[in-house]
Amino acid sequence: MAGERPRRPTPAEPRRADVLEALEPVTDPELDRSIVDLEYVDSVEIGDDGSHVAVRITLPTAWCSPAFAWMMAVDARDAIEALPAVETATITLGEHMHEAEINRGVNDGLRFGEAFPDADGDVAGVRAELDEKARVARQYDAVEALLEAGFAPDQIVALRKRDLEEGGDEVVVYLHERAVGVFVPADPLERYLEKACETGVVSGPDDVLFRTPEGEPIAPDEFDLVHRRGRLARVNMSTQGGVCAGLHEARQQRLEESTDD
Repeated sequence: MAGERPRRPTPAEPRRADVLEALEPVTDPELDRSIVDLEYVDSVEIGDDGSHVAVRITLPTAWCSPAFAWMMAVDARDAIEALPAVETATITLGEHMHEAEINRGVNDGLRFGEAFPDADGDVAGVRAELDEKARVARQYDAVEALLEAGFAPDQIVALRKRDLEEGGDEVVVYLHERAVGVFVPADPLERYLEKACETGVVSGPDDVLFRTPEGEPIAPDEFDLVHRRGRLARVNMSTQGGVCAGLHEARQQRLEESTDD
């Protein structure tokens, strides 16, 4: 209509960048990597008033575990609906062998067992197992950062949550009742702490920071063994990530070729 000015979004209405930022913490649970960084997000559509957001996701292969795909879709829906102006989010999983069940179940607010009546239970157990694996892999990265900064194994296993002071790109790690502070890159320590708190192995300031895969404090003479188990978890995830990256690339290439035709 002549003279009509385009409606300007209010500050509360999400932009595409806001949606992607909200999706950044949503991870492929098998790889422990963001679905945004993995380029699983194909499109983001925002309704006129910002109250509804539709996102389309494609995984590297149509045969990705339905439980894993379900977790990513549910987490994506919840992350978007947590944005202030968003009331509803629709997640469309494309090109998956169970896309009909997953899309209907996630967008209708069903539980996994309701969408997949033949499944053996819900996804909570699978999620907990993968979260523990991710915690152990992240612990390996955090401990490697501390070793590179000059910490000794007996100092590392004695660290408590209160010994870390977060801020900026580095974390200050205190020793000897805060008499000495050492700067360490923040990312590996913060990522580990996030998952350690999420899985419940660390909560209060006096809790020992690093744990065995079973969640117990690490005795100094167990340090090498526990660290090797962490390395195994990290290598396993990296290897699986390489396989998925190859599948994703091949799928993208096929899609581009079919579009060109």
